[in-house]
Amino acid sequence: MRSLWRKITLPKFESLRRDIKTDVLIIGGGMAGILCAHMLARAGADYVLLEARRICGGITGDTTAKITSQHGLLYADLIDLFGVERARMYLAANEAALAQYRALCKSIDCDFTERDAFTYALYDRRKLEREAAALARIGFPAALADTVPLPFPVAGAVRFPKQAQFHPLRFVSAIADGLNIYENTEVRELRGRTAVTEGGSVSAKRIVVATHFPFLNKHGSYFMKLYQHRSYVLAFAGALDVGGMYVDEAEDGLSFRNQENLLLLGGGAHRTGKKGGGWRELSDAASRYYPGAREVCRWATQDCMTLDGVPYIGRYSKNTDGLYVATGFNKWGMTSAMAAAMLLCDMVQGRENPYADVFSPSRSMLRPQLALNVWEAAASLLTPSVKRCPHMGCALKWNPQERSWDCPCHGSRFEEDGSLIDNPATGDWKQPKKKR
Repeated sequence: MRSLWRKITLPKFESLRRDIKTDVLIIGGGMAGILCAHMLARAGADYVLLEARRICGGITGDTTAKITSQHGLLYADLIDLFGVERARMYLAANEAALAQYRALCKSIDCDFTERDAFTYALYDRRKLEREAAALARIGFPAALADTVPLPFPVAGAVRFPKQAQFHPLRFVSAIADGLNIYENTEVRELRGRTAVTEGGSVSAKRIVVATHFPFLNKHGSYFMKLYQHRSYVLAFAGALDVGGMYVDEAEDGLSFRNQENLLLLGGGAHRTGKKGGGWRELSDAASRYYPGAREVCRWATQDCMTLDGVPYIGRYSKNTDGLYVATGFNKWGMTSAMAAAMLLCDMVQGRENPYADVFSPSRSMLRPQLALNVWEAAASLLTPSVKRCPHMGCALKWNPQERSWDCPCHGSRFEEDGSLIDNPATGDWKQPKKKR
């Protein structure tokens, strides 16, 4: 179940074996962390990146690799929540991220291709018209499309022109080479601004936590304002080129894009630890819409979801001077990772960034999703089970499709033998010994 992208070999880095000091420590070697390191290196800043395993060994390697400012039907909701100007700035931050990718990829062979992005609706065209009206207020040249080249009828779609797709690990392979990175170096503890690892410690003036789900529970309340969502991808040969990138406005819908001669079909989504369609749903859809296609590979990914659809990027909390975070990319990790890197690299170098308030992790938590997150955690904590997540003690649920133990509270996942797959848990799940 390795993704299409993982067929290439990434640069390797040694483990930390001594105590060191640096101006900026980046914890986490996914796309956001690598981009932060790349930008700091270009600026001549003193930095170190620590990765617990191998760079891009987690979520970045399992993306569908769309680079777009179109994040579903989001902008009408952003205007309702934050007003037109905040919504415009969110769009501008993501368009700036897209432009930065476009500039970098001119000299990198990573299949960077401009494609229009579409969010379609199966039945309710009014949702599309509402979003198009919101984008017109912001001043973005989106358009309503009546038809799209998908194998089923739709009510229409909102089109974002000149968005992009690429091969994420070819891109990372190019920009990571030569960076100051230590792999297989897990941060066991933060003592003030010193990160403790098995092989040595790193003392820093500023620390960026880019670990997908933040691992420090005592600051920021991320265990309440984030949850995780799984989704699935099948890659097919022998299917038509759909001519763009497509996502359903519905959370449980299908996504489409091509990569060279393959069609990437995504969907089957569900909250981690809950039941969902998974690969079975995608296989059924492929049999129905592309009966002559041949499956080449399949993979799954996991996304951190925020309370309001906007990532948390900036100071870890109001009371943590010098500690920063990037998380909650809401299934749009490639664009959000670049936006995060651009914002955080300004912040750690003492420069103002116009988008800081838009992404501030300290903004209001009073959203309907908060009540649901708290309810899910309470219900899981009260569920009788010996199989409990070491993160905060929630009862683990068996995932039969991926044969893993998953936490419905915060999304930690474990192999059948208890080995950790995904954070925020920082260690393996140990089954209690039987009493004799």
